[in-house]
Amino acid sequence: MTEDELLDAVEDVESLDSTTEDFAASIADSVESFLIALRAASRESDGGQVISLLLLEISQVLLAGARLGAQVDFETRSEYQPDVGPDADLDDMRLRLAKLLGGIDTYSFVFDPYDPDVVDSNVSDDLTSIASDLENGLRHYRAGDVDEALWWWQFSYVSSWGNLAGALLNALLSVVSHDRLDTDVAELDADQVAAADEMLAHEMSTDSTPDAR
Repeated sequence: MTEDELLDAVEDVESLDSTTEDFAASIADSVESFLIALRAASRESDGGQVISLLLLEISQVLLAGARLGAQVDFETRSEYQPDVGPDADLDDMRLRLAKLLGGIDTYSFVFDPYDPDVVDSNVSDDLTSIASDLENGLRHYRAGDVDEALWWWQFSYVSSWGNLAGALLNALLSVVSHDRLDTDVAELDADQVAAADEMLAHEMSTDSTPDAR
């Protein structure tokens, strides 16, 4: 290999590393924004507003997940995950979300469309599970281990939180669709429909403004 070819190879490696670092920084920003917004949503007093916020934040973090899923498999430098301290305590947030969501916290979904067993779960539990996965990767990123962070975010997206986020998005959209389109929602029983109507009534009234024409 000539000197020019060697220099070109070095430049390619540096360019690849820079691209990977930029990608990791973008994912980290999306993850941090989601975690901040989720904690803020759990402290809202308006249940209807929370549903709108959750729809937005889940959609945005799913975009980050899709970007991870589209990449080649990331690899780590070590066979074992480095210790980056204890997991974040998210239980208070989970309890606040459960109380805020009330009758629509419980929902059902199909985890694997190719093995369609219906799973019963809670929105608050699944949001907390997603947050825990994302926060774990963020701790690796902040510790300077970009490879580990990307590997974990990608692995957990494909194996867990990506599916949960998709199910949550569908469940929350069903609540909004039922309220705005006045359609029956198969996932909600009568009590859940009533809870959804009550929760969204305030939001819909505040969104409506007189026609100025």
